[in-house]
Amino acid sequence: MMDADLEDGILGPYQDRPRTFPVMRSKSYTPLVLRILMRINVRVLLVLLFLALGGLVYIGARTSPIILFVFSVCFISFLFAIYLTKWVLAKDEGPPEMVQISEAIRDGAEGFFRTQYGTISKMAFVLALVIFVIYLFRTMSPHQESLGRAASAYITVASFLLGALCSGMAGYVGMWVSVRANVRVSSAARRSAREALQIAVRAGGFSAIIVVGMAVLGVAILYATFYVILGVDTPGSMKVTDLPLVLVGYGFGASFVALFAQLGGGIYTKAADVGADLVGKVEQGIPEDDPRNPAVIADLVGDNVGDCAARGADLFESIAAEIISAMILGGTMAKRCKIEDPTGFILFPLVIHSFDLVISSIGILSIRGTRDAGTLIEDPMAILQRGYSITIVLAVITFGASTRWMLYTEQAPTAWLNFALCGLVGIMTAYTFVYITKYYTDYKHEPVRTLALASSTGHGTNIIAGISLGLESTALPVLVISVAIVSAFWLGHTSGLVDETGVPTGGLFGTAVATMGMLSTAAYVLTMDMFGPIADNAGGIVEMSQQPESVREITDLLDAVGNTTKATTKGFAIGSAALAAFLLFSAYMDEVASFANTPFNQVDIAIPEVFVGGLLGSMLIFLFSAWACSAVGRTAQEVVNEVRRQFIERPGIMEYKEKPDYGRCVAIVASASLREMIKPGALAIISPIAVGFMFRWLGHFTGHPLLGAKVVASMLMFATVTGILMALFLNTAGGAWDNAKKYIETGALGGKGSDCHKAAITGDTVGDPFKDTAGPSIHVLIKMLATITLVMAPVFL
Repeated sequence: MMDADLEDGILGPYQDRPRTFPVMRSKSYTPLVLRILMRINVRVLLVLLFLALGGLVYIGARTSPIILFVFSVCFISFLFAIYLTKWVLAKDEGPPEMVQISEAIRDGAEGFFRTQYGTISKMAFVLALVIFVIYLFRTMSPHQESLGRAASAYITVASFLLGALCSGMAGYVGMWVSVRANVRVSSAARRSAREALQIAVRAGGFSAIIVVGMAVLGVAILYATFYVILGVDTPGSMKVTDLPLVLVGYGFGASFVALFAQLGGGIYTKAADVGADLVGKVEQGIPEDDPRNPAVIADLVGDNVGDCAARGADLFESIAAEIISAMILGGTMAKRCKIEDPTGFILFPLVIHSFDLVISSIGILSIRGTRDAGTLIEDPMAILQRGYSITIVLAVITFGASTRWMLYTEQAPTAWLNFALCGLVGIMTAYTFVYITKYYTDYKHEPVRTLALASSTGHGTNIIAGISLGLESTALPVLVISVAIVSAFWLGHTSGLVDETGVPTGGLFGTAVATMGMLSTAAYVLTMDMFGPIADNAGGIVEMSQQPESVREITDLLDAVGNTTKATTKGFAIGSAALAAFLLFSAYMDEVASFANTPFNQVDIAIPEVFVGGLLGSMLIFLFSAWACSAVGRTAQEVVNEVRRQFIERPGIMEYKEKPDYGRCVAIVASASLREMIKPGALAIISPIAVGFMFRWLGHFTGHPLLGAKVVASMLMFATVTGILMALFLNTAGGAWDNAKKYIETGALGGKGSDCHKAAITGDTVGDPFKDTAGPSIHVLIKMLATITLVMAPVFL
């Protein structure tokens, strides 16, 4: 609920106070956990912190020295993140008009976050109860017989809720920093372009370090706690190679929150953006982020809840899912190969991501400011790419050292070298994905310029060119993923690790290592992603506070680069989702085999029911995308009608004599996005469970006990393949349309206000729900389908 002062805060006519904006402040929002901590005496808080650290050291020492290493790196990284925060917040916020706009954005973002995550948390508790009941009555696998049904249910539910909580915290961290950094970037742009760039990067870096650090620390704490409590590897208890299987609830909880965060935030940001552009830029001919546009505050709020909070939860979920699936496959391979000490193969993903925190921090610090005022001497994208190149080089070095440290075994002395090469394949895949996405979305390259040229002949040709560009952009990434999977599997297969019968078993773990390689620079890539919405918000604040054109030129340049970095991060996320989904699919096959106590290593799509499962999986992706895009369309219609109403009923708005009612648009998109996110989210969760149950009973009556598991496997496989292609198409087409518009706004092909520009705005409007709602939600969806099938696998048998 929005407070009344949000709806109608009016401070007088524009001519009296031309740079004063409605006071939209409601109550300042601080999460309950932080409010409780703030009320505790500082000394008591320090004692509690000391006890918590002591507890971590104790369970780490009881588990493995590797866990202690991971805890230490995460703790140091959090200290580095605190340094980045203090550095950013020490910068000035600029003149009062900038501060007022920033506070309006902050309050809108925090208010929506509170309501959205309140809704998500209620749904999470209901789902946790459902999981608990199912686990009390499900089939037990051999490795869980020592636990019992009740203990297994409690462990899974606790893991699920912890994953959901950490994912929500990751989203909050992403939003918290962006709403405070945006105004500081705006202020810095008045002095130096390079300083503005550095502030935006370091603010994004803070969020990235916290998100990745929480993902690693959460899994490590869960693993170590269960290791100690369950007495792993003691007589009559669970084996350490089976322990990762009890962590799958954590990944499911993270996926659950990330999906709804991405849907709700994406619907919010794009509905406001579409409404603001269609009426403001096309019908009224006013600039983007003009203070006369009633939807402009809602648009700027959307950048934070959609691009920052949702992307933080998304990357958190990607890393958590990849770590858990790789731990499961490492444990399974170590068991088959009878490796004496399997700890290194199980904990390897945690070490890789610990090094990610270190090398990404160095990459972030490599981007420095200068004292030169005015425009940048070099392209900001080149500066960011240089930092990424430094991170990549360090990743290659640390990955090689980690494989020698963790994966060396006497049974196959050269296996670690093969796995180091698998990691190199993953790192090269990540770099190639970033480059391909940049080629298709940056207006310095031919595809976007060709799309901009198509705008000169009208709206229709712009749409045709954008769709064809998006379709074409799926080819190269799929070829890269294919080469990466086959290469990594072959390198792992030939590593020399064999089971008791002499059959090579390292192939799947090789693909897991390649996935780790791809995500070994995740913190820096997320930094580049967070840079985008912060720069976008900074440009909006500069425009609304009516700063000189030279300042707007700097923020426009950073905003255009931010569009490209957001697109490249989405490409990176899709690639990692594809590899992680392959790992999770393999982990699902292993888990079904464990529960059924029979081999389950292939799915025959020639069986009609299995083929139908594949069709349902592909259909799910299209239906989910349709519902996500239509949700944006319906909400945008409400915004368009409201903006038009204000321009008609308050003609003085265009002459700066009356103020727009910004709060009304914020309230519309907030309530609509919360309402609209439920249907596609419920579809994603219910579909695989319903299909699995239905075909399980069909198999029971027809004498095929594994039919439910096979149909779900087919559904998962087809949904993953279709989802990768659909996400690539939607993300790239949307990013290209956006930057084609930006290219024209630089003065090309007639510049702002021309017919060519209006056609490009139409393309950008079509691309908004593609790239910021449906596209990002799909790569969360395919990983959530994999984690939900892992958690629910026992009920399909």
